[in-house]
Amino acid sequence: MLFFLTRRLLQGIAVILAVAFLSFVLFRFMGDPVRSMVAEDATLEEQQDIRERLGLNDSIVVQFTRYVSNAAVGNMGLSYRSGQPVVGMILERLPATIELVVAAMIIALGIGIPLGIWSAIHPESRWAQLFQVLSLVGISIPTFVIGILLILFFAVILGWLPSFGRGQVTRIGFWETGLLTQGGWRAIILPAFTLGIYQLALFMRLVRSGMMEVIRQDFIRFARARGLPSRLILFRHALKNTLMPLVTIAGMQFGSLIAFAIVTETVFQWPGIGYLFLQAIQFLDIPLMATYLMFIGCIFVMINILVDILYFIIDPRLRKR
Repeated sequence: MLFFLTRRLLQGIAVILAVAFLSFVLFRFMGDPVRSMVAEDATLEEQQDIRERLGLNDSIVVQFTRYVSNAAVGNMGLSYRSGQPVVGMILERLPATIELVVAAMIIALGIGIPLGIWSAIHPESRWAQLFQVLSLVGISIPTFVIGILLILFFAVILGWLPSFGRGQVTRIGFWETGLLTQGGWRAIILPAFTLGIYQLALFMRLVRSGMMEVIRQDFIRFARARGLPSRLILFRHALKNTLMPLVTIAGMQFGSLIAFAIVTETVFQWPGIGYLFLQAIQFLDIPLMATYLMFIGCIFVMINILVDILYFIIDPRLRKR
């Protein structure tokens, strides 16, 4: 187990370095960031001074080496736009994205798993067929369309929920949360459902297909022949064997939600790191963009390691190897 985790950790470090290099080189071809930092009437000498101060005149190898060495000690540089430390800007926006993603995953897992189980137990019922149709709709419709429709119905027509922003927030230490206020809870409902609809449909279809496949296997028939209760068979044997692919998909989807919540955060003007990354693209803020991609790479690496650990917990066959 220790050897396996050490090998995966080394692989993760290699992945992070590769992501850092690719993002660093790619952003060098997006334009000149100095032009977005200076006034229109700035002279060439002033622009050259800024390039020299930022180290943009050095070779890519020197810039990347300096960037990696600084990143190893937690110094990701300063934002070209605001002049603030990039790490501080991301950490300031991170709580909003984490709360949104966690709320979306709770909605997706809390609704998708029960619906998938029910659809597998009653595959021929009308409700199960309706759930299948709705899951196809949830997978097919783009996220921004779902967000706009929810805003139109619940915010504009009914006026029940706010259409943008995070609502009232409170600070607990370094963490700024909106889950302790009524305005924060009302503000997170629509973006959380928008972000979680696709995952909800995906989890429901995954659990349904997995349960139906496991139910047909011989050990389930043997358990029924022994007279075991149906609830024990379904939730202890069938569902447990369905959790393996679900853990993998849920882990990867959690990382994907953090990485690709940009659309939802833009539609609802949610002050998360995805919205910050979009603003960084508009102003060619290279340190912020590169740091964001490195952060997302770290998130995926950590999630993959956690998924491997959960494998050992869920499946006893892996612990015997």
